[in-house]
Amino acid sequence: MRELKTRYMERLSDLYPTIASASTEIINLQAILNLPKGTEHFLTDIHGEYEAFSHVLKNGSGSVRRKIEDVFGNTMSVRDKQSLATLIYYPKAKMDMVRQTETNMEDWYRVHLYLLIEVSKRAASKYTRSKVRKALPKDFAYVIEELITEKPGVNDKDSYYNEIISTIIRIGRAEQFIVAISELIQRLIVDHLHILGDIYDRGPGPHIIMDKLMKYHSLDIQWGNHDVLWMGAAAGQKGCIANVIRICARYGNLDILEDGYGINLLPLATFALREYKDDPCTCFKLKVPERPDSQEMQMNLRIHKAISIIQFKVEGQIIRRRKSFGLENRALLHRIDYEKGTILLDGKEYQLLDTNFPTVDPSDPYALTEEEEEIMERLENAFTGCEKLQEHMRLLLSKGSLYKVYNNNLLYHGCVPLTKDGEMRETEVYGKKYRGKALYDALETYVRKGFFALDEKERTEGKDIMWYIWLHPDSPLFGKDKMATFERYFLAEKETHGEKKNAYYSMLEDEKVVNGILREFGLDPEEAHIINGHVPVKKKDGESPIKCGGKVMVIDGGFSRAYQKQTGIAGYTLIDNSYGLLLVAHEPFESEEAAIEKESDIHSELMVVKRVVKRRLVGDTDTGRILKEQVQDLERLLEAYRNGEITEKL
Repeated sequence: MRELKTRYMERLSDLYPTIASASTEIINLQAILNLPKGTEHFLTDIHGEYEAFSHVLKNGSGSVRRKIEDVFGNTMSVRDKQSLATLIYYPKAKMDMVRQTETNMEDWYRVHLYLLIEVSKRAASKYTRSKVRKALPKDFAYVIEELITEKPGVNDKDSYYNEIISTIIRIGRAEQFIVAISELIQRLIVDHLHILGDIYDRGPGPHIIMDKLMKYHSLDIQWGNHDVLWMGAAAGQKGCIANVIRICARYGNLDILEDGYGINLLPLATFALREYKDDPCTCFKLKVPERPDSQEMQMNLRIHKAISIIQFKVEGQIIRRRKSFGLENRALLHRIDYEKGTILLDGKEYQLLDTNFPTVDPSDPYALTEEEEEIMERLENAFTGCEKLQEHMRLLLSKGSLYKVYNNNLLYHGCVPLTKDGEMRETEVYGKKYRGKALYDALETYVRKGFFALDEKERTEGKDIMWYIWLHPDSPLFGKDKMATFERYFLAEKETHGEKKNAYYSMLEDEKVVNGILREFGLDPEEAHIINGHVPVKKKDGESPIKCGGKVMVIDGGFSRAYQKQTGIAGYTLIDNSYGLLLVAHEPFESEEAAIEKESDIHSELMVVKRVVKRRLVGDTDTGRILKEQVQDLERLLEAYRNGEITEKL
């Protein structure tokens, strides 16, 4: 052990070869520990709503407005503060609009440059100069650094700073500078972003959201069940591929696949139009406001039905191949009486709403036809060979996980599966039993094997686990007794549509249960919180996102338009800053154009979940703990230099 410590000190001395360099780094780290804690921003269940996501990202769930309020307070009117915030969110579009009415743009530039500099100074104040410098836009880095590090009351430099502003305007660079400093404010206002899952499905732009996240300065992602479904599809798992296409078809979003990812759906479309040419496909109505008689709608209806039938076949094959999953009750095609048009479920016979199954062989209902087989092979190759999709999946794998413990918060998308008595539910995965944190860890390991394992058997197990995570009753990302996709398409009886939630969701007010979950993940129940997505909070019915006296926050409030009628709002987001926890309820986002023209914001209600007595510093965070360990190591290095154990490298 002593030899190992000596070797570590030697390696550390390569980085800090002298007493002076080690001492300087200790001073630097100690200073950072005493800066205010950076702002964390939590979003969940975005479901492809890229315009609303982009706006919330730009405004930091009201963080920009709060910063403007801190700087200008009562010295600026509410309307002017609103206008300045809009400029920060959408600088190019806002200036295009201003030019149409403003008679003296030079004065307007001058006034707003000074306003933006003041806001950026405040936004940069909680960071080291080095960190701010790294965030500066390359084209204006030196100039912005000069302006935002100006010290008040230094009169002999007033003309210097004024001349910088005047020159920026005179040489025609004011608009580019305003864009640069606005984007800097957006960048500094949030130190770290947490996405609690379900980036994909329902909305029209998950690929656009992923492109934005690829460029984001600091983030982590807790996978949602819809994200893992897309991961499985990208890995080539056919059950996941069929589900992804079915959901895109159902929500009128096939262009995500075709235009966003370049996946060719023509063979599927050709097959669907031929096989279901005279079928009205009334059970497969799309969740879009499009004209029902349009040619595109009619084609999408048939694609929707064709891929659904393929999905039920492929899933039946998986269920029979993976008997250990215990999903025999979800293989339903062999339970159909094709002559009578009925199905037998739990000992009761139900009449099917749709009895046209031209591609199903009643003697072998899970067998794909030759053409279906070929279509699925081509789709598998398209998904696994799409570089953009694979790039997005690499982001999910490198920045993502099934759960995360961060600054005393436990983050996950779905639930911790529980028994009806509130105990951790034991689940068998490939012959081994897990529960609680161990279940999360095991499932995540298998997901990664689905992409990276060299052994084909292990890789296939990993791929199948992604499908398992999507719909299994014991999956922490699903958390219901069944996924009633077939019943909701084919049966009128509502009793067959039910998906009973895991006991977890009825126990979020039970402090004993919540404390047990926090301890399971190594957290102190007196200080920690669970932050959770997945199940929309129905605010219109009086439901609160804050559970168990503030220990649990369920922040899915309906970011997706598909849920907003149920929830009554357009989603919750959470801010964790140096003063405490703030929960923000959002109004529906109309459009980017409306946000600029009306200078409106979409956050409507702010709830203080927790306010700290003493402002939290970097030293109070996980990063602070790491920095303190580095300080201790450097102090040991200083001691080694001074007592002659290690020689300075002068």
